[in-house]
Amino acid sequence: QVQLVESGGGLVQAGGSLRLSCAASGSIFSIDARGWYRQAPGKQRELVARISRSGNTIYLDSVLGRFTISRDNAKNTVHLQMNSLKPEDTAVYYCHFARSIVPREVWGQGTLVTVSS
Repeated sequence: QVQLVESGGGLVQAGGSLRLSCAASGSIFSIDARGWYRQAPGKQRELVARISRSGNTIYLDSVLGRFTISRDNAKNTVHLQMNSLKPEDTAVYYCHFARSIVPREVWGQGTLVTVSS
């Protein structure tokens, strides 16, 4: 069973940077897109950034220009470079792979990002 393992979360001051990484623990095929979601306390999970198989990206409006998603197809990894962090970016960040075959979705366990003011 493939698992996604995130790393790179932590505590940072406002204006600082963090880089999140996500790697698949085993071989995984037929990936349509890789993405990062986040969930803040008391809020619904939301899509932060997504990169398709072809390399097209989409971002949450509030992170445009600050966050950058990238991937390494050969290593089945995805990264999220987060700059100019704000307290409102505080959340648990989840890695997500969307696939064209079952299981259609694979989620990581989440990594906590805390931005202090």
